[in-house]
Amino acid sequence: MGSADVFHNGQSVWTPHKKIMSSIATFILMLGVWVLLSGKFDPFHLSLGIISCAIVAFLSSDLLFPSRTTKGLFVRLWRWMVYLPWLMVEIVKANLHVTYLVFHPRMMDLIDPRIIKFRSKKLKSDIALVTFANSITLTPGTITVDVSLDGDFKVHAIDKVSGDPLPGEMEARIAKTFGEV
Repeated sequence: MGSADVFHNGQSVWTPHKKIMSSIATFILMLGVWVLLSGKFDPFHLSLGIISCAIVAFLSSDLLFPSRTTKGLFVRLWRWMVYLPWLMVEIVKANLHVTYLVFHPRMMDLIDPRIIKFRSKKLKSDIALVTFANSITLTPGTITVDVSLDGDFKVHAIDKVSGDPLPGEMEARIAKTFGEV
């Protein structure tokens, strides 16, 4: 804990400084994603993006950065910025695979739906488990059916190729992103 931490009953509590730092980091991340995805660069749309990202960042910064300390906040933000492009590449690769399945003349022979069950050995925090579940669902060909607080996952995969990498590299990258390695 840093020297600026405030304690109440042995617990570190949110100070205005911590809330501001967490909000700034959330704002930067959200605005970056918004600019990348919106494609609108005129003053009107940029100002709307800035205003909406600021409001949401202020109201929900503790969801993205739940730690009660701001120590390493920008390191965690940087890890997110490294994880997101990797996830985008994986989504594109999975899209190409699903497109291949759909347009293949023997599509019905190639599609082999299955439920994969596994336990996450690396992820412990709720936000890391939810991020993993959402990352799986965002990747075409896989859908997270269930996830428990103990890290037990049930994932529907459209075929063997889509389900084989789980948990694998995605789990490891999320663990690194949230500092759970």
